[in-house]
Amino acid sequence: MIPPAFDYVRPTTVTEAVDALNGLGDEAKVLAGGQSLLPLLRLRLAFPGLVVDVGRIGELRGVREEGATLVIGALTTHHDVLRDPLVRRYAGLLAAATATVADPAVRHRGTLGGSLAHADPAGDLPAVVLALDAELVAQGPRGRRTVPARRFFVDYLQSALEPDELLVEIRIPKTDGWGFHYEKFHRVAQAWAIVGVAALVRRDDGRIAEARVGLTNMGARPLRATAAEEALAGAGDAGAVARAAGSAADGTEPVRDTSASPEYRAHLARVLTERAVLTAAGMG
Repeated sequence: MIPPAFDYVRPTTVTEAVDALNGLGDEAKVLAGGQSLLPLLRLRLAFPGLVVDVGRIGELRGVREEGATLVIGALTTHHDVLRDPLVRRYAGLLAAATATVADPAVRHRGTLGGSLAHADPAGDLPAVVLALDAELVAQGPRGRRTVPARRFFVDYLQSALEPDELLVEIRIPKTDGWGFHYEKFHRVAQAWAIVGVAALVRRDDGRIAEARVGLTNMGARPLRATAAEEALAGAGDAGAVARAAGSAADGTEPVRDTSASPEYRAHLARVLTERAVLTAAGMG
């Protein structure tokens, strides 16, 4: 289909982009890599009066270290995230999950910030930044503010970003030394995950000292499997991991759609959590 008519601007700085968004509310949409917004426009599921193309803002790209934190610009493409040596060393879970996103063509255009701001619970990366305890930095007319990932995803396709704010960077505590794995189930290659599990595991003296488990497509927003995380503390063998994984779906509200029933998604969450944690812990 042909998108509806809209005005278009292409700022070259964050300040210019924020100025363009200011005062327009939901009438304006931000275009980053375009992998999420363009399909909505073509299908006429979005009707912006203005599209703000931030693709020329160079300051929003790249990866750097700040002490114990990895800072990733919101416009950094999936391809660049996947290949960056700092990400691979200090946030291996993000690199592993990014490798499963769509296909090479999408990964060369799509951006980390665009994926997170889209806030699709079926997307792979929101659950990953939840498990990584990331913080997301937004800039608007009132300045910058930092939002923990656990508060950033509000509802289906809704984030904590205000209409006049731009996501500018993602801050991730370094997790080198942790085991990690991203496990997802999908019907065909490159399709959305029916369920996905992002697992981070820190071991001490042969047992799991701490585990973080992010869930993809188990509700209207990405979730942490908190009951399973608590049960995994102290697990020292595959049997204990399997028992803890049995609570992975507790507190979730998976949807029913043409791909799966809520009951099937809950089953997948338990099975995939067991697999992901065993692999992350080196017990698989």
